[in-house]
Amino acid sequence: MTRVAAVDCGTNSIRLLVADADPATGELTDLDRRMTIVRLGQGVDRTGRLAPEALERTFAACREYAEVVKAHGAERLRFVATSASRDAENRDDFVRGVLDILGVEPEVISGDQEAEFSFTGATKELTGRADLDKPYLVVDIGGGSTEFVVGDDHVRAARSVDVGCVRMTERHLVRDGAVTDPPTAEQVAAMRADIEAALDLAGRTVPLGEARTLVGLAGSVTTVSAIAQELPEYDSAAIHHSRVSRDRVREITDWLLVSTHAERAAVPSMHPGRVDVIAAGSLVLLAIMERTGAEEVVVSEHDILDGIAWSIA
Repeated sequence: MTRVAAVDCGTNSIRLLVADADPATGELTDLDRRMTIVRLGQGVDRTGRLAPEALERTFAACREYAEVVKAHGAERLRFVATSASRDAENRDDFVRGVLDILGVEPEVISGDQEAEFSFTGATKELTGRADLDKPYLVVDIGGGSTEFVVGDDHVRAARSVDVGCVRMTERHLVRDGAVTDPPTAEQVAAMRADIEAALDLAGRTVPLGEARTLVGLAGSVTTVSAIAQELPEYDSAAIHHSRVSRDRVREITDWLLVSTHAERAAVPSMHPGRVDVIAAGSLVLLAIMERTGAEEVVVSEHDILDGIAWSIA
């Protein structure tokens, strides 16, 4: 048994997992799992740089996580950074700050590496499930990018494309510095066209139509599940391995795209940091389901974070 700590720093959120890993049984026992919305990717698509205030929000979360890792006595720590820090001109500022706080250098991984970790984290515990057919298509809808991975027990093909809930929101739904409330039909159409073009790109590498089970990861997908179940609060246990039909995803997406900020914020399971970006994330999920013909999505709370933990166990 090895006690490990994994940090996944994405475009919208930073997350920590401290767990005991048993490679002999394939079991990962959570000791602490937490998430903080820091919006590291604020403005990166437009400016090409990490904003000072976004860096400070991220470093504040790192300081909190450093205390948690120390308290649990984790033997190994790995910090993985994804889309926003790949794209930024000033990513060295980010690297230095994390190194100073946590004592490890963040690994700015490629989209393909991100996909490998996501697949491992999402599917390791699905092995042997008679009700889920292989191959799996794992889709990780992040803030800046979406990863597509097809595989059975191992990855067969993977591709990362630059559509995510934050990137699509900032690119298509922001006018005069604020998210349109609600978006216009023209804005939604432009966003949909962008997503469809990204699916064309992903399909050149990943055989999207061959998958028998669609597994959806990350906050946009889990929030859609929470809404579908009408949960009184966000409940990871109820969300993990839940199934949401394509018709229900379409119904939720249609509502999100015509709702106001106040209406979305009133959803009891909605994290405040997702209120303005959930409509874009939900549309990405719907477009994937329509393109692949998936009748339902299996929602997983285990994702890239778990894959990172396994990589150092």
